[in-house]
Amino acid sequence: MIADTPLGSSAAYAEPTRPVRAGWIAAFAGVWLGLWMAQLVPVQVLLPLQIAAQHTSDDWLVSLVAYGLVSAVAGTFVVIAYPIVGALSDRTRSRFGRRRPWVLGGVVLASIGLALLGVQTATLGTVAMWTTVMIGFCMASAALTAVMADTVPAGQRGLVSGWISAPNALGILLGIVLVTAVFTTTPAGYLALAVCAIVLAAPFLVVLRDTPLTAAEAALLEPLTPRTILSSIWVDPRRHPDFAWTVASRVLINLGNAIATTMLLYFFTFALRVADPTGFLVFTTVIYMAVTIVASVALGKLSDVVGRRRVFVFASGSAQAVAALLLAIAPSEAAAVAGAVLLGLGQGCFFAVDQALATQVLPSAETRGKDVGIMNIALAGPQAFGPLLGAGAVVLFGGFPGLFLASGIAGLLGSIVIMRVRSVR
Repeated sequence: MIADTPLGSSAAYAEPTRPVRAGWIAAFAGVWLGLWMAQLVPVQVLLPLQIAAQHTSDDWLVSLVAYGLVSAVAGTFVVIAYPIVGALSDRTRSRFGRRRPWVLGGVVLASIGLALLGVQTATLGTVAMWTTVMIGFCMASAALTAVMADTVPAGQRGLVSGWISAPNALGILLGIVLVTAVFTTTPAGYLALAVCAIVLAAPFLVVLRDTPLTAAEAALLEPLTPRTILSSIWVDPRRHPDFAWTVASRVLINLGNAIATTMLLYFFTFALRVADPTGFLVFTTVIYMAVTIVASVALGKLSDVVGRRRVFVFASGSAQAVAALLLAIAPSEAAAVAGAVLLGLGQGCFFAVDQALATQVLPSAETRGKDVGIMNIALAGPQAFGPLLGAGAVVLFGGFPGLFLASGIAGLLGSIVIMRVRSVR
């Protein structure tokens, strides 16, 4: 559980007890929908196509590795930025609150990056603009996750976390359809995602009641200096073992998912050789989306009712491992469809329940933003480095079976690690 704060009933640091209402949850889901579209659709479709157009070599592995490098550079900045942004939001004093300015700033920055990304014709410009997008995503998502710890009572977090997960799946589908069927050029696709991110964030920025930080509360926080910035990316695992085990589990399960899913377009194109790889990606995404939405909302709520988190996270990582191993052992279109179902079950359950669990092992109420930022590294970091590691696995193991085998092992290890958490059932 979150450690006791010396401020006790302080407005900004008090543990929330009043349930949030349906309208708040809907607006919260909306801003996440826009962010997931902005972050995941380029990774799934636009970036691979854009980078392939920038590398005309007959060897498709060249563009695959270039794609991985672009993602890895952005990921390096994300790893650094997440806890720093969280720490800054903890210290932000404005009449609009601590978190709202960072949500707004992050959405705007990501949207600008997307709009400019669409006109890049060289790898260097693509790296710079995608890094801009990811830093914006980092700013907004770190603040939003801290909002949940600030505002949503522990007994409702499984349900609310489900409405982070459901937009994840829906955002991939809507975004892919948007950029492949409606806005079919690369610049138009990126611009459409940018506009969606801003429009979908607006309602939440209006309804959010973000308690401003008082001077007395701010005085309790250590000043942000180069030393505290460096220390902000570290939480002592000996003092907070459950936090450390949760981070480790998140890294492994998210990495298992990322190194497989970010390579799917390449897998469908060069391994399965389906007639319409993009169309088949949309088809499997529809299946994945439907299962994920149902699983995230239903299982997130169920975890609230039964008062358990760990067993759900264990099951989610195991389901992802089975999906990956199925593609490693028997790669086919039918296996891809079955894998989409299993992956949807696993991801839906994982995103909903693990997010709720993560907010219950934060070391301190005063540093929620910073600590949530570290947690979010375990979400966005694997997503960013996944393409490079996935490309490396394909090259190292001579094909896609090794890639999916590595994905399955990572998911299974993540399931085992989460059972080491003791303070949350």
